[in-house]
Amino acid sequence: MTLRRMATAGVLAAVVAATLGAVSASAGGPRPPATQDQSLRGLAARNGLYFGTAVDAAAYAGASDPQYTSMVDSQFSTVTPENVMKWESLEPTRGTYDWTAADTFVENAARNHQLVRGHVLTWYSQLPGWLTTGIQDGSIDGPQLRALLHKHITDVVAHFRGKIWQWDVVNEAVSDPWETPPAIHLGGNTGSLKQKFADLLGPGYVADAFRWARAADPKALLFYNDYNIEAFGDGGPGDKTQFVYDLVKRLRAQGVPIDGVGSQGHLSTQYGNYDVLAVADALRRFTDLGVAVALTEVDARSLTKDAADPAKDAAGADLNARDQASAYNYHVLLQACLLNAHCLSFTVWGFTDKYSWIPNWFKNPPEGSGCLWDAAYHPKKSLRTVQGDLAAAGPPLVQPRVPQKPRR
Repeated sequence: MTLRRMATAGVLAAVVAATLGAVSASAGGPRPPATQDQSLRGLAARNGLYFGTAVDAAAYAGASDPQYTSMVDSQFSTVTPENVMKWESLEPTRGTYDWTAADTFVENAARNHQLVRGHVLTWYSQLPGWLTTGIQDGSIDGPQLRALLHKHITDVVAHFRGKIWQWDVVNEAVSDPWETPPAIHLGGNTGSLKQKFADLLGPGYVADAFRWARAADPKALLFYNDYNIEAFGDGGPGDKTQFVYDLVKRLRAQGVPIDGVGSQGHLSTQYGNYDVLAVADALRRFTDLGVAVALTEVDARSLTKDAADPAKDAAGADLNARDQASAYNYHVLLQACLLNAHCLSFTVWGFTDKYSWIPNWFKNPPEGSGCLWDAAYHPKKSLRTVQGDLAAAGPPLVQPRVPQKPRR
């Protein structure tokens, strides 16, 4: 099924409205709101792009921080649940589902006219304890795990049928070049839960996961989602992006209903990272296969301590430089997405440092400050850069998004 070159009425309306606003201002009429006062969802809509965030369900529901809830509701046009749709949350007891938190999440999104990225159906991590234990101690064998996964995907996708825009059907299924063995493969370190999960399911589980999801919902867009695939390397056995590209190419050749590739976009300013054109090239090569792309979990973290002595806080000059580097990384990913008409959405993995996952995960050395707003909801250079990029984006290089039609 090919991508359709057509824009929705909503996208056209957004573009027309933006054009009229510009004309009105230039003709001496009322000026449109200042760029920094416009929502990210409104700025992105000028090009048909959806701008989203991952949502901490507890923070959203809590009465102690109404600003968080208000900003989720007003700033973003698509939302991703951080945890409430993961297997451990939905089926904590084998055979018994708890849909409460996930249903509430979807209902809130519908009320705010937001699309939902469902996260995640197939992943070796954040499994319920009964399943992790069964995999580790051998009480759940390959055929049993396959049957459990089939049932899980079918039950979850059918439960939310018609309510999810994009599903992360398979998440982080391949290894990293620093693992053993170093050649990229399905799984992870030898003996790890990630490798056991892949071995028990067998090499065909990725294709089957997409088939099972499609059978449960013919209209949701089905994505493979992973990190460190923002740019190609040397194309050799340690090139993760090349491996994922080859995987998607095989799936497409086999008629597997994969609709898109999600590049997570977790970056760190202590590394060299990429330029706009390198990322744009990677996105283009994926969309040339006939799939859509999305930036799905963007943040750009920095060292919070002195690089030479982690016992000391970073100097002000270092923090300032890292703040600017973080903004540049956001710029690179967003510009690359805007340059590809098949890049459907740009999602940040949390928007305020107050609830960021980064400090709890990256402790040696300590890292943080990866979001668009700081912990007190003050705008950062990253936010202003994103707002400026969205405001300045337009023809002829940036074209309206091309909506994706789910494959059968």
